[in-house]
Amino acid sequence: MTSFTTRPEILGTFGVVTSTHWIASAVGMAILEKGGNAFDAAAATGFVLQVVEPHLNGPGGDLPVICYDAAGDKVEVICGQGPAPAAATIARYRAEGLGLIPGDGMLATVIPGAFDGWMLMLRDRGRLPLRDVLEPAIHYARNGHPMLPRVAATIEGLGDFFEKEWPTSHATWLPGGAAPAANALFRNPVLADTWERLVTEAEAKSGREAQIEAARDCFYRGFIAEAIEAFVARTEVTDGSGARHKGVLCGEDLASYAATVEAPLTHDYHGWTVAKTGPWGQGPVLLQALALLEGTGIEHADPVGADFVHLVAEAMKLAYADREVYYGDPAFVDVPLETLLSRAYNDERRKLIGAAASFDLRPGVVPGHEAQVERMMRIIDGLGVSETGVYEPTMAHLSEKRGDTVHIDVIDRWGNMVSATPSGGWLQSSPVIPELGFCLNSRAQMFLLDDGLPTSLAPGKRPRTTLTPSIALRDGRPELAFGTPGGDQQDQWQLSLFLRLVHNDLNLQQAIDQPLFHTTHFPASFFPRQRQPGHIMVEESFGEAVIGELRRRGHSLEVAPTWSIGRLTAARRDADGLLRAAATPRLMQAYAIGR
Repeated sequence: MTSFTTRPEILGTFGVVTSTHWIASAVGMAILEKGGNAFDAAAATGFVLQVVEPHLNGPGGDLPVICYDAAGDKVEVICGQGPAPAAATIARYRAEGLGLIPGDGMLATVIPGAFDGWMLMLRDRGRLPLRDVLEPAIHYARNGHPMLPRVAATIEGLGDFFEKEWPTSHATWLPGGAAPAANALFRNPVLADTWERLVTEAEAKSGREAQIEAARDCFYRGFIAEAIEAFVARTEVTDGSGARHKGVLCGEDLASYAATVEAPLTHDYHGWTVAKTGPWGQGPVLLQALALLEGTGIEHADPVGADFVHLVAEAMKLAYADREVYYGDPAFVDVPLETLLSRAYNDERRKLIGAAASFDLRPGVVPGHEAQVERMMRIIDGLGVSETGVYEPTMAHLSEKRGDTVHIDVIDRWGNMVSATPSGGWLQSSPVIPELGFCLNSRAQMFLLDDGLPTSLAPGKRPRTTLTPSIALRDGRPELAFGTPGGDQQDQWQLSLFLRLVHNDLNLQQAIDQPLFHTTHFPASFFPRQRQPGHIMVEESFGEAVIGELRRRGHSLEVAPTWSIGRLTAARRDADGLLRAAATPRLMQAYAIGR
C-alpha cells in the first residue's frame, strides 16, 4: 500500500540533484550528464541559485558544505564562512551609537566566503573546467530567468527604499524604474560580465587547478576585490538602525581570506551517525537534540502526533538554550562540546522535559562556565520578547522583505555526496556594487556588541551562523544528505525529517510531505534577536485533535496554513547503489531530479 505524495520520490542509479529551485536542480543534473561529479554539480547549482533566488543568497554570501569524497572515503566540512573584518571591533561599532549590529547595510558585512568555499571544493574534488561550472549562471544572468513571484514582490516592496537610500540596488533590481513582473524574464548583465571576466582571466592560466587558483585571486585580490574595497570606502547608507553608516571591510581583509576544510562533529543514533558543522554554525543543536531524545520513547511516537511534536519541541528548547550561551567560533572561544553532547550531561538535561510546555529558557551549566552563562542570560533578558513573531521568511505567509537561504543535495554515480546551505548576500542585505552586479552580506548581525561572550564581535572571528547542512551515515556508510533554508528553524525541520526517516517506513518524499512545526522559544539569531517563550508554530494539516492536545499541554500555539513551513530537500544512496531524492512542495520552487 502506498500513500499519496505531492510528487514522486526520484529513483535512479546515475545521479540525483535536489535544490530549492527547479532550474538550479536541472543545471546540476546537466553537469552530471556532462561527466562532472557531485562537487562540480553542487557548485554549478549553487552559482545558479545566486541568480534565480537572489532574495535568498548571492555571490557576496557565505557557504557551509558537508561532503563525502568516495575516493578518500571521508566526510568533511568545507567552511566558506567569512570572518569579521580587521576593523570590526566592538569599540568601533559602539562608537557609532549601536547596541546591536543592524540586520542590513554596510556595517553588517563580513568577508564574503562562499566563492572561496566553492573554489576550494572544485579544486580538490571536482573534474570539470571552471567555465563549465560557471557557464550556466552566466547564461541565466545574461539571457534572463523567470522572476519568482516572491522575488518580484520583495523587490516591489523595497522599491521606494532602494530609490531613496540604495540607488545602486534600485538600478539593478528595478531597471527603468519599474519592479519586475512575476514570472517575467529578468536579467543581471553586470553580474554576467563579472563572472565572464573572472573566467576569461582565469583561463589565461594553463590547467584546471591553476585556473581555479586564478579565479580565487580574481575575487579576493583582483578586480572584484578592488571594486568591493572602493565601494565600501565611498558608500554610506541607511541601515536597519535608521542611521547612515559606512562599512569597515577592506582589500586586506579579502586578500587574507581562504576557506578551510574541517572534520565534522558527529553523533551516533540508532545505527546512524549524523555529521554536522562545528559550533560556528548551529549544527551541534541537532546532535544534542538526538542525545536528549534518547530514552524518551520518540521512536514509538506517531510521527504526526502530539507526543512527537511535544518531545521534539521540548528537546529543541533545551539544545537551543545551550546554543545561546555556549556556541561561537571555536578558534576564539572554548565551546564545551564534549560535555554538551555527552550522555551524562543529556541524561540530566532530559529530566527537564515534562508533560507540559516549558516557558523558561533553561541552558545547562557546564563547570567553569558559570559566569558566562549568567552574563549571557542577562543579555538575553535585555533583548526582550516578541508578541508578533521572530521568524525568518521561509514560510510563505510571512514577510517577504528579509533574506534567507537556499539548499542543495547531490549524489553522483560514484557515491560522492554533497550537502550545502549557501546563504547571505541576498538583495536585501546591502546596496549592489554597481561594477559587479551583486551586494555584500549581513552576517555580522549574528555578533553581539558585548565583550567576553562566545558571540562577541572580534576581528577575524566567524559569526555563529544558522547554516547547517547534514550528512548521515548508516552503519558507517554515507547514506543521506539533507537540509533546508530557514534560519533558526533549519535544524528543527531537519530533526523532524531525520526522526521520521529513522523510525518509520517512509520514503524521502513521504517524510518531507508530512506536516512541519518549530518553536521560536529561544532568541532569534537575526536582528533584533527577540524570542517567544513557549511558542510553537504548526501547520494546520496536523489536524484539530493534535492541535487541541498541544494546546492542552500548554504550548503557545500558532497555526500556519498547510504547505507553508520549511523547504526541506534530501538525497539518499542505498547500500545497493540505488539513489533517491525528494524536495518539498512548499513555495512551489524546490525540485528533485535524477535518473
